[in-house]
Amino acid sequence: MNLFSATFDQHQVAPLAERMRPRTLDEYIGQQHILGPGKLLRRAIEADRVSSLILYGPPGTGKTSLAQVIASQTTSRFIRINAVTSGVKELREITVQATEDLHLYGKKTLVFCDEVHRFNKSQQDALLPSVENGTITFIGATTENPFFELNSALLSRSTLFHLGLLTPSEIRLGLEKALQDSERGLGRYNVQISPQAWEHWLNYANGDLRRALNALELAVMTTPAIDGIRCISLEIAEESIQQRALRFDKSGDNHYDIISAFIKSMRGSDPDAALYWLAVLLEAGEDPRFIMRRIIVHASEDVGLADPMVMLQAQAAANALEWIGMPEARIPMAQAVLAIAAAPKSNSAVASIDRALAYVKNNPTGEVPLHLRSSSYAGAEKLGNGQGYLYPHNYPNHWVKQDYLPPQVQGQVFYTPSGMGKERSQD
Repeated sequence: MNLFSATFDQHQVAPLAERMRPRTLDEYIGQQHILGPGKLLRRAIEADRVSSLILYGPPGTGKTSLAQVIASQTTSRFIRINAVTSGVKELREITVQATEDLHLYGKKTLVFCDEVHRFNKSQQDALLPSVENGTITFIGATTENPFFELNSALLSRSTLFHLGLLTPSEIRLGLEKALQDSERGLGRYNVQISPQAWEHWLNYANGDLRRALNALELAVMTTPAIDGIRCISLEIAEESIQQRALRFDKSGDNHYDIISAFIKSMRGSDPDAALYWLAVLLEAGEDPRFIMRRIIVHASEDVGLADPMVMLQAQAAANALEWIGMPEARIPMAQAVLAIAAAPKSNSAVASIDRALAYVKNNPTGEVPLHLRSSSYAGAEKLGNGQGYLYPHNYPNHWVKQDYLPPQVQGQVFYTPSGMGKERSQD
């Protein structure tokens, strides 16, 4: 042992995000949908009965930390491998040793692989037999869609858990823990953070605790103390995370003004303005799901039947946001916004349902005509249900004239086609 190895403490030079990794389930932040009290994965961890898992989610949401918590609570031998550098030879050696440990000592082996999407087919195949027979418990972590990146055999033998972005309150909790922890964190410093700096970090962390912790550490360690206090201003917070704060208050009037401008730009068929306000919302840290909900609503409210495909594009963008996350999802979101802005406009859907709702609210509900009633339940035919119903597909053009409304509602018109795009006025 030389002087360097004797005095070197890796813990002292490790980044704050690494030092603050949770050691127990109680220290773990977020993902209550899978780790809350009574949830399946929590019960399995506490009972040391974890089966093979794939942890899928955006960066900084706690995938590696969760694997380390599992490692700290298991009696299995824990091995961490690298998807890029761990070749087939090394994996086969691991399986041989795992088999011996199980047969000779009754000890199982838990293998954790970060960025498992980088595993090639040969690597996956090398582990598969031991995973299948239970010799190895495999935990893989990935930011990529595992259904696209992993072979079906490994997926079918693993339980998939999706980790979501952390909420601003969870991000703040993680930062506060780091500020209070004198052993692993920044508790030995007297730090004062302005409300604007807090808001900026929480907005731009975008659900990534690692990113927020890196920014906190950089801000604290590069800010000189004045009278023993390190004051973190908005300017310092901006420098630490390398993003400028936009004039955007999620709970104030400016928030609603920008959302209003975004919606009216789509409705007004101005693609450049719609993209500008979308960019402002995204850069300001607005929840992409909130934006996506507005896009879906206005695909129907402002375009509707004038171009029904726009609604499908909006829904596809919403699916893309859930599956691939940000920042990649900005592209299908922009596509949906452009589709709305460029499409012919019709608000017949919203106008029609509002007229129908108003009528139903202010008038007695009419009875279903006998010929429209179901004849499938017991005794229905004896009551005359369904008698006289004309099946449209038995007639030319798959249409036949018959009444579908109660007698007292007949003559009411709720739907008026706009005549725009694919929607055509009807006689």
